[in-house]
Amino acid sequence: MGKRKSKRKPPPKQKRVEALSLVFPCPFCSHDRSCEVKIDRKANVGTIECRMCLETYSTPIHYLSEPIDVYNSWIDACEEQNRD
Repeated sequence: MGKRKSKRKPPPKQKRVEALSLVFPCPFCSHDRSCEVKIDRKANVGTIECRMCLETYSTPIHYLSEPIDVYNSWIDACEEQNRD
């Protein structure tokens, strides 16, 4: 006699989560992947620095801030300076 087939479905495959990037293109020298973000949670400061042109930017952060938030605030500050 044969075995009955199980009606149980296999477990669903887990979606792969990609980590957010820590390096970004520089708005000043246009080098790709040259700006690196460092977040100091104890001091609540996010710093981004370009390895090629040595431009730096620091901004206050909070507990939900990510590296992309520091980069976006840098881009916003650059656009604000260009507007004036």
